[in-house]
Amino acid sequence: MGKIFILFVDKVEIFLHKKVFENSLPMHVPLFVLVSGKGHVHGQRVADVFKHLLKAELPTGLKGGDNMQYPLPEVVGNPDLLVGREKEFGILNKWIGRIPDRLSKSRAILARRKSGKTAFVQRVFNRLWTEDGEVIPFYINIPERKLWFPNFAISYYCTFASQYISFLERDEAPVNFPLTMGQIREYGVSKSLGHFVVDADAMTHYREKGDHDLLWQTAASAPNRYAKLCDQRFLVIIDEFQNTGEYIYMDENHQFVDKSIPGTWHDLSESKLAPMLVTGSYVGWLINIDTYLEAGRLKCSSMNPYLAPEDGLQAVYRYAEHYREPITNESALWINRLCMSDPFFISCVVQSELEGKDLTTGEGVVETVHHEITHRKSEMSLTWGEYIELSLRRINTVNAKRILLHLSKHSDREWTPRKLRDELGLDIGEGKIRELLKTMVSADLICEGDSDIRYRGLTDGTLCLILRNRFEEEIATHQPDIERTDLKKNFHEELERLREDKKSLRGMVSHLTGMMAEYQIAVEFRSRKRFSPSRYFANVGDDTRLNVIDVRMRVRFQRPDGKGMEIDILAESNCGRLLAVEVKKTKSPIGPMSVMDFLEKLGVCSSLHPGRTIIPAFFSAGGFTGEAWEICEQNGIATAQEIKLI
Repeated sequence: MGKIFILFVDKVEIFLHKKVFENSLPMHVPLFVLVSGKGHVHGQRVADVFKHLLKAELPTGLKGGDNMQYPLPEVVGNPDLLVGREKEFGILNKWIGRIPDRLSKSRAILARRKSGKTAFVQRVFNRLWTEDGEVIPFYINIPERKLWFPNFAISYYCTFASQYISFLERDEAPVNFPLTMGQIREYGVSKSLGHFVVDADAMTHYREKGDHDLLWQTAASAPNRYAKLCDQRFLVIIDEFQNTGEYIYMDENHQFVDKSIPGTWHDLSESKLAPMLVTGSYVGWLINIDTYLEAGRLKCSSMNPYLAPEDGLQAVYRYAEHYREPITNESALWINRLCMSDPFFISCVVQSELEGKDLTTGEGVVETVHHEITHRKSEMSLTWGEYIELSLRRINTVNAKRILLHLSKHSDREWTPRKLRDELGLDIGEGKIRELLKTMVSADLICEGDSDIRYRGLTDGTLCLILRNRFEEEIATHQPDIERTDLKKNFHEELERLREDKKSLRGMVSHLTGMMAEYQIAVEFRSRKRFSPSRYFANVGDDTRLNVIDVRMRVRFQRPDGKGMEIDILAESNCGRLLAVEVKKTKSPIGPMSVMDFLEKLGVCSSLHPGRTIIPAFFSAGGFTGEAWEICEQNGIATAQEIKLI
């Protein structure tokens, strides 16, 4: 029988203090709390006490967990596809933790397109909304389309108020279906929240009178004003902040851009009650935005578009699983290496529509990666091609493209206009070269160096591959002796180097096995198809060779009483037998309770598949305690602590 903890609570304010409660009880242990008082404890309703207890069970940190809710749909799609970024989430988690004490300074995240910054800040919103804690999130994306100033003001306020109400009411609907000004006013009346009523009336009045400045001032200042009035803390998340100075127009016909809009946040960005978290595309945005926000008002940090190698490998497994694309554990490494652990590149390769695509062989991987870079209609090429063409529209000269390609190829060095002119034999002056370089910086295509006259290419291999493929042929017509790059040959050489380094190859896979064990085991079963269970597990009762026809992960079912259960991997053989695998990724040995839980799942699973033989197996990255191992042996459960995949 499982353990039950009974707590007798009198000093509820001590019990509810997070430092006392967090991590004080084992997970999944029933908890009964006896509270003193008649429905209230020191002025707090018992329902509120349990609300705090339930919140304490939520996983800590911003990354997400089993209890996560997603009121804001994330651009990544399935939440499991947001991989890595542990360092960035860790930094932001500490920063957000200081907001209640008014110690967090507004900050900006700078990155190039398709680097994951939008998915990152959307996850921050969902995490804070789920936690229902002291920091209330507000998220708005500034689109790349023309907006009339008063319409933007109304949209900004209604989005903020709707998300605030969503948070208060624990109702996801207003996040996706923002309330109208009239509905916000009605809510304020029904809940006796006068600030909603006053602002709704004021903004309606300003709109009717054409007083757009007061309209926008009311909207923009709302988070900070409400934080003061209600003694609350808000996090104002503005995605693609640089667009506020490019796409908001003073007139209804969209003729005159209001460049002063970013200046609205000149003082608001100083708020410690409602600090800002904004995103922008590389350094180009600072050229326009810093004029209004001034250096130092936002703490800037960059987001690397590439994941750590092990996180990139996770991304390969997850995308392949979700899109049901066959891979092998070895080809997963090839995809990750050629895609440079770029999650967008990986997603393009896995979803590629190349005819005859085969991601289980080296040749197939090279062909698919090459297709995504070189084919004008591939998602990868279309996305980056559009970006580059828009950026180069103002500098559409062969000289500019030659400079861009040269800097991209030699991004490890800094170049002055004079060095570029001499190296490339350009027939234009240093002043014109510097003008081109400044334009490319503002377009996010290159970076400034350590001094005002030094420049360098982006350390961005993905963009570099696209640039080389798009422009080398054009440049070669003007400079025939230029060295052309054979991308496909380079990819094959990279794969060969990876194949030859077998020790490193095995090391990378075994290192990841703890984190992504169920994905890797499922991929191994699918790609090998015919095998005896003893190839991977010890103490197998039925070791007859399997011919696998289907492998499913996270197979969910219910007990007769409705309790939900899940088996990590269920592989079906053409003979009708089922190989059921439980996977535990903890570093410490699993104990008897984990094995007993698995036995219960097996019993229910067996009743759902009458007449079929189920071969049970347990993989534990941290091993087994003596007692757990004995239970496995007594019940015919095969075991493994390590599985050789390559």
